[in-house]
Amino acid sequence: MEVSWEESVTYSINTIYLLFSSYLVFVMQLGFAMLCAGSVRAKNAMNIMLTNVVDAVVGSISYYLFGFAFAFGDGSNSNPFIGTEFFALKGIPSGSYSYSFFLYQWAFAIAVAGITSGSIAERTQFSAYLIFSFFLTGFVYPIVARWIWSSSGWLSPSSSGSLLFGSGAIDFAGSGVVHLVGGVAGLWGSLIEGPRVGRFDAFGKPVAMRGHNSTLVVLGTFLLWFGWFGFNPGSFDKILVAYPNTSDQGNWTGVSRTAVTTTLAGSTAGIVTLFGRRILVGHWDALDVCNGVLGGFVAITSGCSVVEPWAAIVCGFVAAWVLIGLNILCLKLGFDDPLEATQLHGGCGAWGLIFTGLFAKEEFIIQAYNSGDSSVSRPYGLLLGGGWGLVGAQVIELLVIFGWVSITMGPMFYTLHKLKILRISVEEEVAGLDISSHGGYAYNALQQEGNRTSILR
Repeated sequence: MEVSWEESVTYSINTIYLLFSSYLVFVMQLGFAMLCAGSVRAKNAMNIMLTNVVDAVVGSISYYLFGFAFAFGDGSNSNPFIGTEFFALKGIPSGSYSYSFFLYQWAFAIAVAGITSGSIAERTQFSAYLIFSFFLTGFVYPIVARWIWSSSGWLSPSSSGSLLFGSGAIDFAGSGVVHLVGGVAGLWGSLIEGPRVGRFDAFGKPVAMRGHNSTLVVLGTFLLWFGWFGFNPGSFDKILVAYPNTSDQGNWTGVSRTAVTTTLAGSTAGIVTLFGRRILVGHWDALDVCNGVLGGFVAITSGCSVVEPWAAIVCGFVAAWVLIGLNILCLKLGFDDPLEATQLHGGCGAWGLIFTGLFAKEEFIIQAYNSGDSSVSRPYGLLLGGGWGLVGAQVIELLVIFGWVSITMGPMFYTLHKLKILRISVEEEVAGLDISSHGGYAYNALQQEGNRTSILR
């Protein structure tokens, strides 16, 4: 099949754009590592950094062997075990596959396990990380991705079949698919393991366990911010970036708008969290504002391509209070998540799905999912007069994700717990995972102090 010059240019632009976006999303792994390392106590720094590396390397193999096929393995080229069904791009001869699409989806998949790792930090056996990371990346997450991002997905807004409620669930870059999945998995892991030793006193009141390095937390936050410009604008891969001409700018307007809405939501959530926590605790806290920024990004990730910039500010404002409120509630209930991952990714991810159902603009939905075809009519944001169809689909997505992850990851964590391979012993936890499981501390000062203590004993 002969390919025209315009089709070749379109393919080249899409490939370069998608690969660049993949690299940006992968940088988020470094952001996660720095954020997690700074947020835990110094005696567990090496452990949490190692688990972030494990999430990437184990997730790579798991997603290649199983995950990609579960998520996108349709058609005659699919393999039930190895994900060889790489989407054929528009204008490319049959049988040509986009390896760049696989790489981009892989970068998303390994991010999910990183979210869950933060929830169970500082008290989990290393072997348990290997098991849950493989299972989550290779099976649990890909099924959700298939429902919403595959053309054959029953929740997909670009489904080749009938659309749920005439709309499908709009989760453009994964407030639900990525963040809610990771947050709910972390919820069950934290609940089954229980809080860290000393996190609550004998009367059930919380005891502060601050991270050891705020510099790493801020560095990680900015790296994640940078990576989010691949995470959200890069998600136009699912609908392809059409090559622009004099009369049609393709999806480039949407790409730029998505970057703007992402920035505004994160910034708004950050500033609201900063002042909100100042009112509640009486001082300014850099760590709180960092989590606020990330909460805003998580929330806007669902509707980033289909909302106006002013709506993104609303999204970030509410996301900040969702995060603050859930953190207060979790402390009252005795729930311990060292990275606030359940509250941040789970709570703000859930809000992001509902937000999209309220504020999505019809014009932008058509641009993103129907190539700008003005003859198409679709349900859109309830508060903009678009009816209940989109809101209904968003609620269904939220519920099925919570249910699916609960019935898979809940029993898996419980099984690990019963087999006594989930949580470390009290003695090891008090000493620190670095010394008990990894042969030494990440920092020389701690290592020297530990050596002096051993000599005195």
